[in-house]
Amino acid sequence: MHLPSRTSIVFIAVLTTAVFPLLQACAPTATRESTGEYLDDTAVTAKIKAKLLGDPTISGFAISVETFRGRVILAGFVNSQAQVDRAIALSREVSGVREVQSALVIKSR
Repeated sequence: MHLPSRTSIVFIAVLTTAVFPLLQACAPTATRESTGEYLDDTAVTAKIKAKLLGDPTISGFAISVETFRGRVILAGFVNSQAQVDRAIALSREVSGVREVQSALVIKSR
């Protein structure tokens, strides 16, 4: 019976230890989103936030933007339906947006 040499065992252990972290990088995230999708969603969110902050109609309002696989959810408080419509329209202009859902609430005066 031929047993592997100590050198072979050490080599396999080192190789396995070196390769394992690389395989984890290929694993999906907890939300089943690949790293590329996550980065795309992050970029979409950043572009939408920049558009919202740059628009004088709605720049003073804290609007939360969440993106998952190109689907955007807007949340927060605004003063009018026109501001809701504007936030949705600006979001739809961003490349990579597949759908926009609004959870924006119009503040009562």
